[in-house]
Amino acid sequence: MLAFDFFLQASAGSILPLQALAKADPLEVAEPVTAQILPEGEGTTAMLGFMGSTPGPELRARQGEQFDIDVQNRIEEGSAVHWHGARRDDNMDGVPVMTQDLIEPGDEKEYSFAAPDAATIWYHSHQGSAEQVARGTRGPLIVEMGPPDVDHGDLTVLPDWWIIHEDGVLSDEFTNMSGDAHRGYLGNFARASLSPVEEVAGDDRVRSRVINAATDRIFPLGRQGVDGTVVGLDGMTLVSPRQPSDLTLAPAQRADHIMDATSPDPVGFGLISRDGRYFLPAHDVFGSNTARWPFWIVPLLPNLADEPDAKGHVTLTMGTEDTPLHPLPQAGMMSANIWAFNFLEILPDAPFHSPKRGETHRIQLYNDTGFPHGIHLHGHHFAADGADGSLGFLRDTTLVPAGEQRDLNCVFDNPGRWLVHCHMLGMALGGMDTWVPDAPL
Repeated sequence: MLAFDFFLQASAGSILPLQALAKADPLEVAEPVTAQILPEGEGTTAMLGFMGSTPGPELRARQGEQFDIDVQNRIEEGSAVHWHGARRDDNMDGVPVMTQDLIEPGDEKEYSFAAPDAATIWYHSHQGSAEQVARGTRGPLIVEMGPPDVDHGDLTVLPDWWIIHEDGVLSDEFTNMSGDAHRGYLGNFARASLSPVEEVAGDDRVRSRVINAATDRIFPLGRQGVDGTVVGLDGMTLVSPRQPSDLTLAPAQRADHIMDATSPDPVGFGLISRDGRYFLPAHDVFGSNTARWPFWIVPLLPNLADEPDAKGHVTLTMGTEDTPLHPLPQAGMMSANIWAFNFLEILPDAPFHSPKRGETHRIQLYNDTGFPHGIHLHGHHFAADGADGSLGFLRDTTLVPAGEQRDLNCVFDNPGRWLVHCHMLGMALGGMDTWVPDAPL
């Protein structure tokens, strides 16, 4: 059984490289370590993490096989772990109160499910997420099928942002109401975690998985040193790979690439902002792969997910109860809600909609606010309407720009109680969440 520990001590691990956890590893108590987020030689940072590192170890499972893992809570507050992008029973979803009890300090919980999709999934805390995830409680889960024809297997990249002081101390303004009422927790320092790979040679073919693990930051993604295609989004393989020229990842979204190292520049990714492009840690290219001949990138085998056939019509409006933003509360009142779904500022007792199992319904998301929102539906994937009326790729999180609308078509084929919320986690804390039941047969 896979096992990892979840604890708060002096800190939680190095940023590079991304740690791997073998399936045969026994349950093990990680020792406290410190995170070197700032450049080497500068201050270290106290974080949270799993198995002594942040991000947590790169977990792996086989498609369709049982995945069992024990979570021990060794931080000073309750927590739970959400397996983001895994289609499984709701009692393994990791949402406190709705699908499980909190894992209290000193307690543990076993998560057990069979992942039906070969996918890039990630795991993260779902209790006090705006703070616990920002402090480091997240990591990748890779569900494998057969490996594609590449020279370097999964290069997993988790970019993140933090507000870091010059001495390495992490800012504790995770629930700042001004930020929650605007764009959320936007850090001043970005860094990525990479899976260790052997040397990359010119013309090598590389598979990469990019996970936007930031709490609120949207990543317009650039690449360097490579040509290639996007072969998967949000854990669903693409029947027709797409070009990555306009790829933007909202918080929690993922993108799988297969790329050829076609220049001597380091192989990696950059974040594009209004101030320019910022390159994340990359892999240097050494020599040349003379055995690799250029050929088309073959699409990956598709996951067996039902394609939507919209018959229902539901409106879910993003906005606030009265005005674009509520007045900010007085100093010290950190629990006030400032966002709402369908004018409900707190998670309602009744769901916003109750589809029957197997039905396809269209959810209209209208963003009646001044900020973009990334909306995540637990336990399902959906396809957004394209500009030409066709269905887009299956996703589990969609980015809705300010003042715009997204129509999501979803087959409700997974019984349970499933959360719908903004994955800008400060905004979810401010009230932007609701839920939907998927009824059994």
